[in-house]
Amino acid sequence: MNDLPRRTVQRTAKLASLPLNAAGRVAAGWGRRLTGRSAEEVNADVTAKTAEQVFAVLGQLKGGAMKFGQALSVFEAAVPDEMAEPYREALTKLQSSAPPMPAKSVHRVLAEQLGSRWATRFAEFDDEAAAAASIGQVHRATWHDGRQVAVKVQYPGADEALLADLRQLQRFSRLFQMLVPGTEVKPLLAELQARMAEELDYRGEADNQRRFAAGFDGDEHVLIPRVIASAPKVVVSEWVEGTPFASIIRDGSQEDRDQAGRMLSLFHFSSPARTGLLHGDPHPGNFMLRSDGRICVLDFGAVARLPDGLPRTLGRMVRLALEQRPDDLLDLLRAENFVQPDRELRASDVLAYLAPFVEPLTSEVFHFTRPWLQKQAERVSDLQGSDFRTGRSLNLPPDYLITHRVTLGTTGILCQLGARVPAREIVTAWQPGFAEQP
Repeated sequence: MNDLPRRTVQRTAKLASLPLNAAGRVAAGWGRRLTGRSAEEVNADVTAKTAEQVFAVLGQLKGGAMKFGQALSVFEAAVPDEMAEPYREALTKLQSSAPPMPAKSVHRVLAEQLGSRWATRFAEFDDEAAAAASIGQVHRATWHDGRQVAVKVQYPGADEALLADLRQLQRFSRLFQMLVPGTEVKPLLAELQARMAEELDYRGEADNQRRFAAGFDGDEHVLIPRVIASAPKVVVSEWVEGTPFASIIRDGSQEDRDQAGRMLSLFHFSSPARTGLLHGDPHPGNFMLRSDGRICVLDFGAVARLPDGLPRTLGRMVRLALEQRPDDLLDLLRAENFVQPDRELRASDVLAYLAPFVEPLTSEVFHFTRPWLQKQAERVSDLQGSDFRTGRSLNLPPDYLITHRVTLGTTGILCQLGARVPAREIVTAWQPGFAEQP
């Protein structure tokens, strides 16, 4: 039986092999350099093999390991091309696939969750998984009334695996930091761990999905599948078709890239105002572009609850940075606890640090690209640069953590798409505080 590996020792051993094997490859690389191979050649080879093993193990283990890999995958656009190329495909695989569990295990979960006569609720049920992800897999079926449905089934033992993996991964954050420079890995892991309990209860996910579906009911831009039935470890919702964002990233036309990017941006900024929630799991596996141009959104296990919409303070900060008002910007940051206590900062340095991040709002249409994101990642991670020192003096209040992560993740997808987006128009319409005069 190939259920999600549950024994902590077994999973820990797999994860522990990652830094050990990476160290072994580095040592072997030095040996190859002594035999005459160039440093560039050896480094590329080490990076490729390390990445291949890292993401293969994360995908194999599913659970928290794969959840982390998926979260990390949206940041590959920030990695320099010479480093990213060897494992871009491995990252993409983590966005929508994982080894499936056997039909017997699926049937057992369905019986536990929907009752021993679960099969009578379906006219047809496909035992072969249509998609598999971090804590569950999806099967296509026909509901008893003829509707085509998606049945999401949680892996047995997912709860134990999730929490154990994320605790273990904290110990190896340096390895992941090396693979994706410019990404703050430790806070990402801590934030994922804090939200795992929510994702494990599919009843909560179903409630979130119902709320999104009601908020976007009849919308011309966004489609949310309706929930038909739910239990703690099973969700049944409408089956939807579309082109996965991963396919558009790989070989989509520029027209599709632009449409996907515009719809994603619109969904990101408008959903808190329309539903009081922010979708908290931005990776390409959760989005599809429909033939009618709408975006279809999946997976509502992780959300941020924003009853008043996106934080007004963020809109005011962006406006001040855009208008080049450094003193007012620093005053606002201090008042809202975005500056660490007892840190002395120059207003001009703060503006210089934040100004590139608001660059997408300086024109009617902004072209999000990998080189642009790579430039920002290099800038803020350069240990010798003033931007790095300024960034270390800034503080992100806990209430803003998930909003910040989701915005960064969404930006990463836009850059993977290479999308041209009317970002200023969307932000003006949906970001509280931005259109006001601070």
